[in-house]
Amino acid sequence: MAAGSRTNRSATTGALLEALDQAYDHRSWHGTNLRGSLRGLSAAEAVWRPQRGRHNIWEEALHAAYWKYAVRQRLVGGKRGAFPLKGSNWFPSPQKASAAEWKKAVRLLGETHRSLRAAVAGFPEARLNRLMPGSKWRAFDCILGAAFHDIYHAGQIQLLKRLQRSSK
Repeated sequence: MAAGSRTNRSATTGALLEALDQAYDHRSWHGTNLRGSLRGLSAAEAVWRPQRGRHNIWEEALHAAYWKYAVRQRLVGGKRGAFPLKGSNWFPSPQKASAAEWKKAVRLLGETHRSLRAAVAGFPEARLNRLMPGSKWRAFDCILGAAFHDIYHAGQIQLLKRLQRSSK
């Protein structure tokens, strides 16, 4: 993070933003982040499925986008149901997809990341330790959990890419 970029926010909020960024698209010690795990993939690679009934990379990416959206909605008090895709949690990928459709899915992930990040940056520090409405989790837990969630799915995507290469 650039010097002086945290001047108007608390150290806690700055650390949460850093965790979100490293998990999504900034360089980090833990290896490939979520955005990096998707870099260079074709639509055909994204819809490859290791076995019937198992998720593919496309579905992993949309699942991550949905949970960024869900955490953001909880932070800002927004209603669920405004996610651009119908449904929740897991969204089926097309059987065959175009490069344009894949770019749109990846763009949705980026947009939900930026939206979550903006909500965190504007979230009052005094409320970080309060339970989220209708939840047993604090706002802090949900935000940090979103970062952990990205790292978890980045690892799954890396594994799916290796499985796909080994199946050829």
